[in-house]
Amino acid sequence: MSWARLLADLIVVFHAAFVGFVVFGLVLILVGVALRWGWIRNVWFRVTHLAAIGFVVAEALVGMVCPLTDWENQLRRAAGQASYPGDFIGYWAHRVIFYRAEPWVFTLIYILFGLAVLAAFILAPPRWPGKTWSQMRNEPSQAELRA
Repeated sequence: MSWARLLADLIVVFHAAFVGFVVFGLVLILVGVALRWGWIRNVWFRVTHLAAIGFVVAEALVGMVCPLTDWENQLRRAAGQASYPGDFIGYWAHRVIFYRAEPWVFTLIYILFGLAVLAAFILAPPRWPGKTWSQMRNEPSQAELRA
């Protein structure tokens, strides 16, 4: 197996992990809010999650091809392959994350999903370092209630 083909397959796996982080991240946030899981309010997780979908939405709005897809296709051509076949993992990762539809359909899906992530960020905000939960919700703290 050539180095270009191996790198292309690794990019597909990373791409699938990125998509999984964005999609399942929102699912975990919503479930975590309902079940009061504290870790889903981690500011680094939430900001990274919001930035990830924000990048995808920005790409779609400007009509940019995902750099991971572009890089993978270049590596496949360098390996003498057609775009997208790959080994077992690469093949199935592509089957899971790439669908055929008009570009506007994907743009709409990305925008709606991005709005859902933004709504979750606003309605169930992360805990910022140095702030208590009551300060996050604009509730008086215990010290303020005693005063």
